[in-house]
Amino acid sequence: MCGIIGYIGPKDVVPVLVDGLRKLEYRGYDSAGVAVVKNGVMNLRRSAGKLSNLELAIAADPLSGDYGVGHTRWATHGRPTEENAHPHRDCTGRIVVVHNGIIENYLDLKRELIQQGHKFVTETDTEIVAHLVEREMRHDGLEEAVKRALMLMRGLFALVLISADDPEKIVAVRKGPPIVVGLGDGEFFVASDIPAILSHTRDVVFLGDEEMAIITRSGVSFTDFFGRPVSIATQRVLWDPIMAEKAGYKHFMLKEIFEQPTAARETILGRVSQDSGKVFLEEMNLSDADLRKIDRVTILACGTSWHAALVGKFLIEHLARVPVEVDYGSEYRYRDPITSKTSLAVVITQSGETADTLAALREAKRDGARSLSICNVVGSMATRETDGTIYTHAGPEIGVASTKAFTSQLVALYLLALRIGQARDALTTERSRAHVDALLQLPLLLEQTLKLSDEVARIANHFHNRSDFLYLGRGIHYPIALEGALKLKEISYIHAEGYPAGEMKHGPIALIDEQMPLVALAPHNHVFEKMIGNMQEAKARGGSVIALTTKGDTHLSAILDKHHDFILEVPVMPELLTPIAMVVPLQLLAYDIAVRRGCDVDQPRNLAKSVTVE
Repeated sequence: MCGIIGYIGPKDVVPVLVDGLRKLEYRGYDSAGVAVVKNGVMNLRRSAGKLSNLELAIAADPLSGDYGVGHTRWATHGRPTEENAHPHRDCTGRIVVVHNGIIENYLDLKRELIQQGHKFVTETDTEIVAHLVEREMRHDGLEEAVKRALMLMRGLFALVLISADDPEKIVAVRKGPPIVVGLGDGEFFVASDIPAILSHTRDVVFLGDEEMAIITRSGVSFTDFFGRPVSIATQRVLWDPIMAEKAGYKHFMLKEIFEQPTAARETILGRVSQDSGKVFLEEMNLSDADLRKIDRVTILACGTSWHAALVGKFLIEHLARVPVEVDYGSEYRYRDPITSKTSLAVVITQSGETADTLAALREAKRDGARSLSICNVVGSMATRETDGTIYTHAGPEIGVASTKAFTSQLVALYLLALRIGQARDALTTERSRAHVDALLQLPLLLEQTLKLSDEVARIANHFHNRSDFLYLGRGIHYPIALEGALKLKEISYIHAEGYPAGEMKHGPIALIDEQMPLVALAPHNHVFEKMIGNMQEAKARGGSVIALTTKGDTHLSAILDKHHDFILEVPVMPELLTPIAMVVPLQLLAYDIAVRRGCDVDQPRNLAKSVTVE
């Protein structure tokens, strides 16, 4: 996830670019750079590290321009160095590009361009875009060269380009990641997100997929990748900057639910190799030798992160064959826990500031454990106090009820399990490749799962007046049952309980009656028939069932009543990915029920986003 900003207009361009990057720094903080054109000359400034380093570089060696682009980067291809920082240039230095996303076939294109005499100076996939456009430049303008280059590239990406040889023009392209164009009074902007430009204009246009904007001082034109004009409505942003971030969604929570494919993709990219199946998590600061010494993992977390930890236990034990203990951060230090120098304490916290989790971390460290954080906020306390970190690249999560941060934590735990398993030789190369291939398919599977939203809304309309719910799952899915129940409690104030399904007969079955819906997580796996048994027990006692299964089911429709029960089918996928997909309909169900009950979805009563006191 990277931040992009571009500007053409009467203002001094460099302060506009830097201010925009500051508002986009949550999207990347490995490096930053700007490129501007003045009197036909292209000038760049780039720095590794946070934006403040770029500001120091500009202060030491000022530059000015008539128009330009800027970028703040989260590294995917290539290390976070100044050399790999955006913007990137072609051989002539007259064309630059900034980029968010990934060019999937960049290696093939790079080999072709090298054979044609192009010289590459970075490790990034982005640089091939500048060289492709250089090769395709004729006398018909930058936008036509970009269109020709687009026909050769595969992947999901947002691109913004300028050329000193086609002055006073910015070309922006969207194929996946967002691009917004700002329309000012005699000035125009392009950015990854509205906050970067909101202080300058409230009139914006959101590019659609496979659309491009050609921006000059006289105006903006919009076309598809084949040059056919497209009509896009201008939207007037009337909200304050925080409200603007909703991007048209009614609530932050809904926006963040639909951002989960992107959050998962950003958490995976740059960390896996399809060729070798290897997982790269250098920020962990744990070598293979360190990981081979680990004889136990303790995961510490609270709330939703604790549910992620429970899934992580299944992942790590299955893939790495290391015993895992999951503990509440709020309880750990009060029970005289046992740990040692051969233990790894993993803390999971979206904010990195959760007081109970930090206290548990300090307790584990006092006993000599190595430590690791899974966190969404760079520079937070948890990341400063642990030996290493796996950052989730979910972006800011404003809704109090966690959604995309949770799924990103599950992705990070999957990567951690693979990394430990590979270091300990618990996984063959073939198995590793299979898991990496599966992970890379996850964003698409999540997008397909989100298509259930209309069906979920109908179910919510049927059940929103109920006062109690029961959620059941088995194995790796029972933590998702717990999470589904928590989401419903948090934002709709309905009493809901989640249980391992095998525990149903040990107490919860007493609650089942005509007013108690059962939400059953029943993918087609080795315990599917046992889940059918749980549903039949609920039906025998008058309960209604909402069954969540995988596509192609022929069994549930035979035992459930189409007038009182409901079936939701997620895409078929490898079993270890299923929990990540299955939580999405449960998030939507909680959201839709809460909306129908008139609840404050984004700011539920009595809750805070980050619990920084005990």
